[in-house]
Amino acid sequence: MFRVDDRFRQFLTYAAIGVLNTGIHWGAFGCFYEFGSLSQSLSNLLGFLIAVTFSYVMNAKFTFQKQRNFAGYIKMTTIMACISWGIGWCADQSSWYPLITLVLSSATSLALGFVLTKVFVFR
Repeated sequence: MFRVDDRFRQFLTYAAIGVLNTGIHWGAFGCFYEFGSLSQSLSNLLGFLIAVTFSYVMNAKFTFQKQRNFAGYIKMTTIMACISWGIGWCADQSSWYPLITLVLSSATSLALGFVLTKVFVFR
């Protein structure tokens, strides 16, 4: 019988939630940017905040199966929100195509998100 290592299961669950998170972030960004006529920096920040809140709840329940640590969530979210806004700000200043903003934000969130979540939120 095949037994999935806990860390591997945790990573797969985190990745699946990350895919949903990315869809939420990109969808919200698109709505704010296209329909709300907001800047890329603000659209990226708002999209990130909506998506990270979804991820926080889902990862607490399914990935890490631990009590939510709201103070840790605030720390992690503040760091990542600043990065998301900064990427959007660079995009606004340089007139990047919005897809570049989204891809760069998603890659950054993937690279830092798991580590920051483990360090600050679900220790």
